[in-house]
Amino acid sequence: MGGRGGRRGDRQAEPLLRKLSGSSSDNSSEEHPVKRTGTVWTAMAHVITAVIGSGVLSLAWSVAQLGWVGGPAAMVLFAGVTVVQSSLLADCYISRDPERGAAVRNRSYVDAIRLYLGKKSQMLSGFFLGFSLFGNSVVYTLTAAASMRAIERANCYHREGQGAPCCAAGAGGSSEAYYMLLFGVAQVALSQIPDFHSMAWLSVFAAVMSFFYSFIGFGLGAAKVIENGVIKGGIGGVSLVSPTQKVWRVAQALGDIAFAYPFSLVLLEIEDTLRSPPAESQTMKRAARASIAVTTFFYLGCGCFGYAAFGDGTPGNLLTGFGDPYWLVGLANLCVVLHLLGGYQVYAQPMFALVERRFGAGVVDAEMPLLGRVSVSRLCFRTANVATATAVAVWFPYFNQVVGLIGAFTFWPLAIHFPVQMYLAQGKVAPWTGRWLAIQAFSAGCLVACGFASVGSAMGVFGPERS
Repeated sequence: MGGRGGRRGDRQAEPLLRKLSGSSSDNSSEEHPVKRTGTVWTAMAHVITAVIGSGVLSLAWSVAQLGWVGGPAAMVLFAGVTVVQSSLLADCYISRDPERGAAVRNRSYVDAIRLYLGKKSQMLSGFFLGFSLFGNSVVYTLTAAASMRAIERANCYHREGQGAPCCAAGAGGSSEAYYMLLFGVAQVALSQIPDFHSMAWLSVFAAVMSFFYSFIGFGLGAAKVIENGVIKGGIGGVSLVSPTQKVWRVAQALGDIAFAYPFSLVLLEIEDTLRSPPAESQTMKRAARASIAVTTFFYLGCGCFGYAAFGDGTPGNLLTGFGDPYWLVGLANLCVVLHLLGGYQVYAQPMFALVERRFGAGVVDAEMPLLGRVSVSRLCFRTANVATATAVAVWFPYFNQVVGLIGAFTFWPLAIHFPVQMYLAQGKVAPWTGRWLAIQAFSAGCLVACGFASVGSAMGVFGPERS
């Protein structure tokens, strides 16, 4: 299933898409042919921008909850799960019109579910997809604000000394809510980028920034370990007074790690940018495997060195644990903010496209300062979406718990269940065969782990103890 069918699909996909959608707005994108120029390198940039984001900063805390055995093992396990599920989903990009035999491009996650699994599954997946895409916007806003506040605090400590009262929010320092609003204003402007095909430059820039701050976090952790002269931490992780509290912390840590890997909800959008030959699925699988290998290296480095440096006192956001050299910590936090400017859009653009294909993006009917001629309906919807995500971030500023809840709640349905079911339908895998049983066992195992993580993370957000 590859490039040959994909090229014919541009000309022949419209009749089937019209039949499937029942609305001309759903296939309006097909009325304006898209030039696909993406390569394995641009795909890797998109994936790394989507994967290495807010999650990496909480991994040291996650390792601290799980310990020296459970922490690294969980990261490697979820990396393997992500490689498997991304490979299954990549094969679902090109499908066949059963009546005409023509190739059809599934340009988004919900398009593929509707074709393979029907409207009911599409509606169910739409709920989880909307929750996850919107949740990513909230988490990225939280992370950006924390990093901007950390820059201000580091500069204050450098001028006034550690513990200076002027560095505290409300006593001369700015609150994180203020920085959330600043980040939201920047996203209102970036949200006017037309679509995923127009933001390769932003993904490349964001991916470079992610390498910068990951290297810095890696290096600061290693330097702290050398300075301490001892590797902190234990086999079982942080010791807590209550066994119940320990169980919920472990569950929350698993949710954090689950959030740090998957990119299934934007995989088909990325694959839709690729040129062929070679087949888009082959290029996407290569990009996914290489990107996951790179991110796992950084995850293990940041997570393990962070835990080794701070032990039981490992902070929820790794960079907040370092004070000196203040300029390097400030540079790392600046790179985080710049990365998140692009990472936010990697997840926001598919949500914008989903709504605008369904309801229409409107006509170009107004001249706006700095933006040129834009659709007022698009401007209003995207601005309202960013404003709502910013408001939720201000309302629930609990970084680790929010990360874990979103990751655990959406990981199994979006990253495992629906890709598995689409793969079985696309490959016409017969029930109760060895291949079918292996894939279903893979899905069931992930369901158990994610159910456990979801309960623990929900306790962290809505329970009496929030960190």
